[in-house]
Amino acid sequence: MALKATIFKATLNIADMDRHYYGDHHLTVARHPSETDERMMIRLLAFVLNASETLEFTKGISTDDEPDLWQKSLSDDIELWVELGLPDESRLRKACNRAEQVILYTYGGRAVSLWWEKHRGKLSRFRNLTIIDLPPEATAELASLAERGMNLQCTIQDGEVNIGNEESLVSITPVPLYPA
Repeated sequence: MALKATIFKATLNIADMDRHYYGDHHLTVARHPSETDERMMIRLLAFVLNASETLEFTKGISTDDEPDLWQKSLSDDIELWVELGLPDESRLRKACNRAEQVILYTYGGRAVSLWWEKHRGKLSRFRNLTIIDLPPEATAELASLAERGMNLQCTIQDGEVNIGNEESLVSITPVPLYPA
């Protein structure tokens, strides 16, 4: 018998002073059985960092031809493709060919630097690709905020992200890998 996704409800109150975006989002997030709390919370973080009225979660981890998040135009063109983890170069190449802008959020500590050394040469030709690394200590802390019903306050200022609930606050400073 196949395991079913676990449903999480999240209310995000976002104040992004860097982009001058302010909004409340009520999201339903399906966590795939193979997905960890850390990865699910990184998906929420990616949403916060790119929040807009048209940004949406996709089928994600269970499909090969969709990212974790995307933003489409009214004509169904992919404006933004958001990927997580350490994907193959071929997956990012396809994404860069399909979308106006691609953002990859890497996480995993030392594995990121090994992955980047292996793929840097091939990925550096894509002008519509941005790669941002998330520090492992911060993503582990972020996982501690995961609850079936979340009400999170999210503030972004000068490149620093603060996400918290009534009990705790997590500060994350994403590190740009490409372009440097």
